[in-house]
Amino acid sequence: MSGLSPVDGGLPTARCAICQRRDAAGPCARCRKSVCGDCCELSTGGATTFAVCLSCVKRGGASMSRAWLHLVGWLGLIVAVLVGVGAAIMWLRR
Repeated sequence: MSGLSPVDGGLPTARCAICQRRDAAGPCARCRKSVCGDCCELSTGGATTFAVCLSCVKRGGASMSRAWLHLVGWLGLIVAVLVGVGAAIMWLRR
């Protein structure tokens, strides 16, 4: 169970998705689950450090470089499609 749950003062606090403690520090960079400092690893490589939950680390490691390469690949595909559409328009205007 993850998410916010009310405590003594009625104010919600985030629970860790793995150990269920009430002091979750923030979301996992991959799956966005709330995690505490004990249930996450810091990502390796890159200019910014992200917290990755232990279940995501088991599935793919703590590096975020693969996610960045995936994003750059999608952006490259979009640019290639736009260039192709522009070339097709120029060819049809002849």
